Amino acid sequence: MPQSLIDRTIFNALIESVGDEFIGELVQTFLEEAPLMLDEIQAAATAKEVDNLRRAAHSLKTNANTFGATSLGELAKELEYMARENNLNIGNKLSLLKSSYEEAAEELKALA
Repeated sequence: MPQSLIDRTIFNALIESVGDEFIGELVQTFLEEAPLMLDEIQAAATAKEVDNLRRAAHSLKTNANTFGATSLGELAKELEYMARENNLNIGNKLSLLKSSYEEAAEELKALA
């Protein structure tokens, strides 16, 4: 079995906090909003808007970590900190971020 991208301890704590009935709705909202955040990050990087990049990466980091998608959260955190340092040399980090999101999204769908 492949290694889980979702920290089950965090995800289960979220379920415990919000209840089984509500977790599906929360996951769905994340799955709808995260691609918009990824688009914002892409647009900000292209336009060299460090403040917008930092804000969008921070939002994605926070949301990802809430669901236990810690690898996704860590990549978003790296981009957030790079933007904070006015460093837009992100190389392949955006493609890694998108791939990480897609993998985490599949696992979250299965868990919800």
